[in-house]
Amino acid sequence: MDLRKDFPRSMKFKLAGYAHLARMIDKCRAVLAGTEGEYIYPCPMDERLMEFAGITSEQFTAAVKANSTDEGVVKWLGQTAQPHQPVELEEWNQQLLARGPSSPESAVRFNKYLAAIDPSRTDITV
Repeated sequence: MDLRKDFPRSMKFKLAGYAHLARMIDKCRAVLAGTEGEYIYPCPMDERLMEFAGITSEQFTAAVKANSTDEGVVKWLGQTAQPHQPVELEEWNQQLLARGPSSPESAVRFNKYLAAIDPSRTDITV
């Protein structure tokens, strides 16, 4: 799997105001299609987003399966997720984006991926 082209949307790309949502949709679709390669869904970052939104991975997976477009998933999320004020959502986004690997094992995995992409990139932190 070529990490640079298979999942072009980074976790910093915002969809419906959420950082990581577009990437989570991409990963869920890949899992549903059996093409996820080394990607993990739901990973701890996915779980953080789902916890903040008040949804489960089972609910999200079913929504992605039922909606072939991002717009359909966003509409479902808007009807299902716990509502947040824009400032609260932006604070959560910043906290999510500032996180680093949460364990020594995930740090090793992160460093492996970063080396495969471009070790000089300082903008990739998780």
